[in-house]
This record gives sequence, structure tokens and C-alpha cells, in this order.
Amino acid sequence: MKKAIVIMSLFFALNVNAGDAEAGKTKSAMCASCHGADGNSTNPVWPKLAGQHEQYIARELSLFKSGQRKATVMGGMVAGLNDADMQDLAAYFSSQKSNIGSANADLMEAGKAIYQGGVKKLKIPACMACHGITGKGNPLSGYPVLAGQHSAYTEQRLMAFKAGEITADDDNGKIMADVAKYLSDAEIKALASYIQGLY
Repeated sequence: MKKAIVIMSLFFALNVNAGDAEAGKTKSAMCASCHGADGNSTNPVWPKLAGQHEQYIARELSLFKSGQRKATVMGGMVAGLNDADMQDLAAYFSSQKSNIGSANADLMEAGKAIYQGGVKKLKIPACMACHGITGKGNPLSGYPVLAGQHSAYTEQRLMAFKAGEITADDDNGKIMADVAKYLSDAEIKALASYIQGLY
């Protein structure tokens, strides 16, 4: 009985404020030119949204709207959205299937070593500790899906974390900044490439 209550509690926690994917599909037209109609962007510096956790997408949209996360284009795009719009868009994109990417064979081993084992001499934890061995993340903890994400976008984000570019109340961002600041540019490139090949 207790197990059933815990499972139901988790179900409701995951579905609180859940958006309407059909409504989100209609509203997603404005997102398609950059992120693709199904959330699979063709420009590698714009992130894939397909298959990302719903609450993660909704939170990032709200951060763009409040100005806590800086991005000139995104700030303008979300300015007219209300909370329901953001939840609907998040529900739609999270329901889509992400295209499979591939890793650069020359960077594969170096990226895999960091992703699966961290960097012990610098006390950097393995990425899979939070994001999972296949990069599917953890929606309850707010850790995003990484699998298949464009390497150029992931590299860009890791470089931003390395530079300390995080929002004031973003605990997960602070964790990432503490990790990324110790990574070399070459390690970031290898890691981003390995992540692109996860599925």
C-alpha cells in the first residue's frame, strides 16, 4: 500500500501543471524556424527540444521571459507567452522524438572517459551521475536530457558554464559551473561530441 502511495505521489508530482501537447503544437509555429517543427533543429547552435523533459523546457522558457537567462532572440520570442503557453509548448516538444546524432570518432574515447568516469584528479564527477549513462537526465531533479544534443550547442553551454554564466537561483547551473570551470576547451569539445552520439 505504501509503495502504491509513493508511486502515485511521484506520478502527480511529474504531472503537476502539465501542459496540453495539442495546444502546444499549434503554438509551436513560432518556434519552428529555429528549433524545427518537431523540435529537431537543423542549425547545430540551436538546441534540439524534442524529447526534453517537460518541466525543464517550461522552466527555461520562464527564465528567458524573466530575463534571468540571457538570450536576445529568446527574450523577444517568449515575451508574449503566459504560463499556460509555456507549459503547452513544453508538453508538445517533450512528446516529440529526438533525432539520433553521432560522435566524432577521434574524440569518442576522451569524451566517454569524462562522461562515464569524470576527472578524478580534479574531483570532477562523472556526467552520468546526474544525466544517466544514456544521457536521459532526471526530470525529478531537473537534470535535462543530453542524449543526441548538437555538439556545437552543448559545447557552447559548457563554455558558458565555465565562464560562470548562470542564473541566480539555478542550483543545477551552479553545479555545472563548478564542474565546467575545471575542464579544458579540448575536454569540453570531446565531451560535447560524445553526448551528441548518445541515444
